[in-house]
Amino acid sequence: MANTLSRRSFLKAGIVGALALATAGGIYRMTRQPATLTPYTLDGDARTALGAIASVMLDGALRPGTSDIQAAVQRTQDAIHGLPLNIQKEVQDLFALLTLGPTRRFLVGLPDDWAQAKREDIAAFLQNWRTHRLQLLQAAYQALHELVAGPWYADESTWASIGYPGPIKELS
Repeated sequence: MANTLSRRSFLKAGIVGALALATAGGIYRMTRQPATLTPYTLDGDARTALGAIASVMLDGALRPGTSDIQAAVQRTQDAIHGLPLNIQKEVQDLFALLTLGPTRRFLVGLPDDWAQAKREDIAAFLQNWRTHRLQLLQAAYQALHELVAGPWYADESTWASIGYPGPIKELS
């Protein structure tokens, strides 16, 4: 009989505790000011990560020994600034995952910092996310791909690297 009472007391205490937490959480959410969204600018770690990713994604389109990687990073930054603020926040969260040490190691699979990462490791990470069974990681890969390739190939100065002569003059 004593065990039954202690189990009942435990269950009651658990229910009361859950209700108290739910009430406190609701009050907190009602009184909290919504976070103001601000434009996202890539910091040093994010720029380094993006440069490493862009050099692999745009392999063959970048001229060796040029400032093409920095140009790709800047074009991507400009594209990010053109996105709605709530999407910029999601891009910021993505780069936070890519640059934070533990998530870079366990989620991305890179033991080294982005500056020391091997091209093969970056290519393997991109391929893994592209074909991952979790759609969230596939979506993250697609976002990275569109953020890097879109602005790069939208610039007329990069068309020659893929043999694109430009729009047909009769249609423009």
